Amino acid sequence: MGKVAVGVAALAACAVAGVVVGRRVRSRRKWKRVVGVLKELEEACETPVGRLRQVVDAMAVEMHAGLASEGGSKLKMLLTFVDHLPTGSEIGTYYALDFGGTNFRVLRVQLGGRRSLILSQDVEQQPIPQHLMTSTSEDLFDFIASSLKQFVEKEENGSEPSSVRARELGLTFSFPVRQLSIHSGILIKWTKGFSIEDMVGKEVVGLLEAALVRSGLDMRAAVLVNDAVGTLALGHYDDADTVAAVIIGTGTNACYLERADAIIKCQGHLITSGCMAVNMEWGNFWSSHLPRTSYDIDLDLESPNPNDQGFEKMISGIYLGDIVRRVILRMSQESDIFGPVSSRLSIPFILQAPLLAAMHEDDSPELKEVDKILKETLEISEVSLKVRKLVVRICDVVTRRAARLAAAGIAGILKKIGRDGSGGVAGGRSRSDPEMRRTVVAIEGGLYTRYMMFREYLHEALNEILGEDVAQHVILKVTEDGSGIGGALLAAANSSSGVDNVQLL
Repeated sequence: MGKVAVGVAALAACAVAGVVVGRRVRSRRKWKRVVGVLKELEEACETPVGRLRQVVDAMAVEMHAGLASEGGSKLKMLLTFVDHLPTGSEIGTYYALDFGGTNFRVLRVQLGGRRSLILSQDVEQQPIPQHLMTSTSEDLFDFIASSLKQFVEKEENGSEPSSVRARELGLTFSFPVRQLSIHSGILIKWTKGFSIEDMVGKEVVGLLEAALVRSGLDMRAAVLVNDAVGTLALGHYDDADTVAAVIIGTGTNACYLERADAIIKCQGHLITSGCMAVNMEWGNFWSSHLPRTSYDIDLDLESPNPNDQGFEKMISGIYLGDIVRRVILRMSQESDIFGPVSSRLSIPFILQAPLLAAMHEDDSPELKEVDKILKETLEISEVSLKVRKLVVRICDVVTRRAARLAAAGIAGILKKIGRDGSGGVAGGRSRSDPEMRRTVVAIEGGLYTRYMMFREYLHEALNEILGEDVAQHVILKVTEDGSGIGGALLAAANSSSGVDNVQLL
């Protein structure tokens, strides 16, 4: 009987051991599948410097094509008619209206006439009532003009307006516009929830100024620009060596100063300063050299604008978190390391850029911030430290690719204008020339300013692409509120006290 008992116990022990071994084998298989998904992602997102230089070359080629003819490139290379940027000598009080979404801002900026001397600035933000987003152009602009008048009266505090000239305004209008001159443009279409049919095809500044007249406010819109051009203006006001501006935030765009003789499609326009700011709309850049993954393809197909804004979908804040979400969802479907598949993983854009950055930059030993975001945002709980580290790695791969591609885009602009040390098309100096010109690129946007790892990866890649000898002459300088203050500065630089420098002939 004793021998039987011993035998049974032995069999039971073997069974238990078999179960444990089986679980370990299954666990290893599950982890191997997840590691396979990660490795596939890493390989698809690789951005060696050789590949980045191919992207640089492709960007410069597309810029050439876009400057040659309308529709000649994925890059729109839009004429802005801005050929005079603020120099720091501007004096006086100027206003700005920043209108690019469901809120608008009005600003009053006092300039002191010495570079980088903004004596004061006042800002007020106002939401646009929902019903006005689908009403008439007259109703919308009457509301804006009324708000602007109240702001002006409050800021001027009853003082008499200047008898020398009307108040001047810079209008930053971040909707698709076909620019006709520095202070006029036709609305192509509405975005961001607006649908005011009678305004499509109409000249924007004229509608605003008519509303200002109806309100009794003596004010002239001196410029019509977008936020990238405003950032360039603010950067140039602070530093005369600023030649380009890049916005890397929720969305992304870039503009730069181009020689007038390089803008072939500019024939028929009068330019007196020899150069013009060009709005690249670089979010729509595309090249076969861009490292695209299956997640990028699915994101694009499911977006409201498939086959459009391909570069933006790989580098801007609104999309990066969603790429990470898609990777985690696939891993959840391949394995149970995240527990049961959370329904929250199927919600597009639930993982926004600030959450991505918080997980990526979590330096706590137990990765508590990663754990918190997985629980509260994605409803994934009780994951091991090993799995949390896996999530950080996913964030790192996606962010590093984005930052390095953004660096390649910047280097593409520098190549086009001959500031990359290769000689370029604008007669830049050689890499060994000690007198290579100082080059400043103004940068704005939370992805760059608030996401340290993104910023460090971008700088690292730019140094790799340009080489240290050239990179030391290139300064990326953060600006704040180009869409607001930049608009006011452009109004000052293109004040009615001077002449219009660029116009449609």
